[in-house]
Amino acid sequence: MLRNFVTFTRAQSGILLLALCFIPCVQALAFDFNDVAKKAKQLAASSYKEPQKNISKGLENLNYDQYRDIRYKRDSAYWRTSKLPFELTFFHQGRQFASAVKLNEIANNRARPIPFDARAFDYGANKLSAKDLKHAGFSGFRVHYPINKASYKDEVAVFLGASYLRAVGKEQIYGLSARGLAVDTALNSGEEFPRFVEFWIERPAANSKQLTIYALLDSRRVSGAYRFVIKPGEQTITDVKSQLYLRENVTKLGIAPLTSMYFFGENQHAASDDYRPEVHDSDGLSIQSGTGEWIWRPLVNPKRLLVTSYALNNPFGFGLMQRDENQANYEDLEARYEARPSAWVEPMGKWGAGRVELVQIPTPDELNDNIVSYWVPDQVPKPGTPINFDYRLSWHKGTQKLPPLSWVTQTRRGHGYLRKPDDSIALFVDFEGPIFKKLDKEAKISMRVSVDGNGEILESHVIRNEATGGYRAALRVKRIDDKKPVELRGFLQTVNTTLSETWSYILPAD
Repeated sequence: MLRNFVTFTRAQSGILLLALCFIPCVQALAFDFNDVAKKAKQLAASSYKEPQKNISKGLENLNYDQYRDIRYKRDSAYWRTSKLPFELTFFHQGRQFASAVKLNEIANNRARPIPFDARAFDYGANKLSAKDLKHAGFSGFRVHYPINKASYKDEVAVFLGASYLRAVGKEQIYGLSARGLAVDTALNSGEEFPRFVEFWIERPAANSKQLTIYALLDSRRVSGAYRFVIKPGEQTITDVKSQLYLRENVTKLGIAPLTSMYFFGENQHAASDDYRPEVHDSDGLSIQSGTGEWIWRPLVNPKRLLVTSYALNNPFGFGLMQRDENQANYEDLEARYEARPSAWVEPMGKWGAGRVELVQIPTPDELNDNIVSYWVPDQVPKPGTPINFDYRLSWHKGTQKLPPLSWVTQTRRGHGYLRKPDDSIALFVDFEGPIFKKLDKEAKISMRVSVDGNGEILESHVIRNEATGGYRAALRVKRIDDKKPVELRGFLQTVNTTLSETWSYILPAD
């Protein structure tokens, strides 16, 4: 009996051992964020290797228009034959995209490479040989989903170049961009551009309304793992999870960077004889501090690099906004700046102490992104220690993220007529919002305004704007040293009650 019992127990033990061995194998096949995080940690623990340049001279020497002439055939869209709600199309290598980006599909919990196929591309008028295309690969991809009408899958998101991504919601067109990470932006030592080197894209189910994308980031001093959950709609939402690892210390780590363009607008007229009143992808930086205060900083196109910041603790959110959605204020029927989205970053969890930084770079035209904003944490762990920042990124129009009381709709700058001419500067700030409907029309409203040591407030008064139902603050400022900027800050109030967000403005040095 004892021998039989032992024999049976050994048999059971063997089966149990096999079962235990089998379970981890099944789990190992399930690809998730942790797999990318492990890769990022391994990269950070090893010496940095420059991305392999695999592009041919024929592709590298294409000009802008020639490269744009290479298009992925929509009939070849990934997942089209499966009739899934999402589809993918791809960008070809060319010009500055000298290193291929690895793309993978996650299906049935397993990751497999998405193969490059030159036959799926239309090369337009380009004359490229088989030799030119021999080692070619992808430089990025597009995500398609129906947001404007059910019968057509619109392009809703793009990942292309370094760590850049863009997205749009319903009835929007591309404008500003987001980035995975900013490193040492606007420092004399030079900026480092981390790059998404590999992506894993989850195959969606037949009824999916969101798409999950994993990405591996790498550069000389930092590596990272990302997960993007894209939810297209009237406003397209992207939930971002990130885990970063430093190879070595960096001076400035920019989290959730946004990149945009501001050429000129109502507070800064065009230097040339341009028929358009305004040209910009974004017109201001909006911040909701951890105390609940809302701050609005109108953008400018300075003559010299301009870097400013707002020290905060656990911010509720920040974003580069396109508040002006009136087509008549742009009059550009091709660029359609009024249809370009705002982007709002909402931290998930506590981000601690740090600052929202705004970088404004001089630009001679509208072809260059010259505005960057991001979060800079006060404390950054040592190399090798994981750095985690999660946030929600919303792309929207119409459903703007606005303060609850009132907000700035425009800032106009000029001199105006004076009987006795002087060198002062006039500023007119318009506010609108629901709080004004609750106020007595006879309420005494003023602007509490302050200026730094390089300026002097000569006049300040507030008048009701009968056309909008809001109020206008009229200021006149004198600059002491024209070679230095002037910082102004103010908000509307009645007695001791705040009525508006904080208007925070900078007059660039002349």
